[in-house]
Amino acid sequence: MSSWICDGVPKDGNSYPNASAHEPYENTSPDCVICGLPKEAMQPSTKVPRKTVYVGKPNQKNKQSQWLIPAIVVVALLAAGGGFGLVRLLTSDRSSTPTPSETTTPTSAPVVGGFASENATNGQLLSQGEKILLDPTSEKQAGADAFANKDWDGAIASYQKAADNNPNDPEGRIYLNNAQARKAGNPITIAVAVPITPSLDSAKEVLRGVARSQEEFNQSASGRLLEVVIANDAGALQSASLAQDIIDAPDVLGVLGHGIDPGSQQALRKYQSAGLAVLSPLTISVETSGQSTLKTIPIDQKANELFGSYLQAVSKTLTDYANKNVSPLSVVVFYNSDSAYSEQLKEQLVKAVPQVRGQLIKEVDIMDSGFNADTEIANAEQNGAKVAFLALSKNKVPQAVAIATANAGTASPLALLGGDELYNADILVQGGDAIQGITLAVPWSFQPGDPFAQDAIQSWKGRVSWRTATAYDATKALVQAVSQDPNRAGVTRLLEAGITLTGSTTNFNIFNEVPLVKAVPGSGGPPGSKYEFASIR
Repeated sequence: MSSWICDGVPKDGNSYPNASAHEPYENTSPDCVICGLPKEAMQPSTKVPRKTVYVGKPNQKNKQSQWLIPAIVVVALLAAGGGFGLVRLLTSDRSSTPTPSETTTPTSAPVVGGFASENATNGQLLSQGEKILLDPTSEKQAGADAFANKDWDGAIASYQKAADNNPNDPEGRIYLNNAQARKAGNPITIAVAVPITPSLDSAKEVLRGVARSQEEFNQSASGRLLEVVIANDAGALQSASLAQDIIDAPDVLGVLGHGIDPGSQQALRKYQSAGLAVLSPLTISVETSGQSTLKTIPIDQKANELFGSYLQAVSKTLTDYANKNVSPLSVVVFYNSDSAYSEQLKEQLVKAVPQVRGQLIKEVDIMDSGFNADTEIANAEQNGAKVAFLALSKNKVPQAVAIATANAGTASPLALLGGDELYNADILVQGGDAIQGITLAVPWSFQPGDPFAQDAIQSWKGRVSWRTATAYDATKALVQAVSQDPNRAGVTRLLEAGITLTGSTTNFNIFNEVPLVKAVPGSGGPPGSKYEFASIR
């Protein structure tokens, strides 16, 4: 489907009661991911209005595709290249004038020292430990009950049991740290917005990095301890409202998170108008000459080169690797047209193949009604394909597994390669033997000798992903600013000037060559799988 622009204002003469005006957004699916209006609503009509059409929230398929890159890519997708000293993760070139729906409207603020969820419009999406947002257990619920009653010793005891019973759960660890900070008194507070509802696994990976950074700070702090508010950013129309709730919590001195979708853009403008610093893919830059320095920048300082540049680097890395290992290089590209990430990665791969003298056999859209993995693999092999690029988004793991399974059943299986969206536990568990050897390009890879990787094994009783590593670095930067000058104006000033990232776990030069991992037999994978992702470069 060709792209189309929606601003939430119907132009076809029909009435859509559930739709509302929003910033123009380019869609590639039949309905707008922001307001749910169908494509035909944007087509001007001179006819008298004929009907009323009720539109709801975007469906799950479109909601998933809004998170083009997981929310806290933050510092992982940053590098200086081609003379461009500061690489900016920013919005597309649109008007910088906020729409009426983006203005910050003061609401009744909770009492200082209370919970951010008090008096919040989206109180059920916010927690410092007084409620459970993910993976409830009896120990965690007991901790939440004690926390809500400000029984810090009880909360510490229950959340400690929860952490002991499930050391891989970041939420309980954060709430344990929060209870300890509350008991010590006068904590410094930040918030992290993660996509628990649309992408639970990604949210957990981010929270693990936040929790580890929080633990390190609190264990070494001689003064005030760090408290973290977890916010479930469900995306779409809820992000801006959630941002307002965080703004109205006076103890919150800085924010980490949100994505690059239009809902996140509205949220980020609210923070900016309120003077609350936020580290997000759309609001930071990193200068990489010498030591890496992270800075915040205005959201409307427009440039959208980064996402394209990152996908170019992924495509170049994958095609170079394929060309070195498969000869002659002939490829089939699988993608899903309901995802902007998938569409753009596919386009970059198609451009990259001829640059290494490879041959593109076919582009296969798995969203086509007649798609059949067995048929497409058989056709690709019959037409001479040696490699299959899986340019699929994270919610298409079942289809990726189907392709891998069909491929494993052929006489001469194709080499399987893909991007970071397939780097998750599900593909290892569901794929079984069929995914052995699949190679993915990710912004960070597990290195056994790396101190952070070793610490992660001890802390989380298993390997962590690049999302964890980058969230860890981003949290360290934000906490450094918050602890130096614990007020909103001071934090904003420090981050605008720049924070030097010391001891960073993140490779800031990934645009030169994105790390590759391969699924190999091993005990370091998730429960239920005999495979793990191992670094191959």
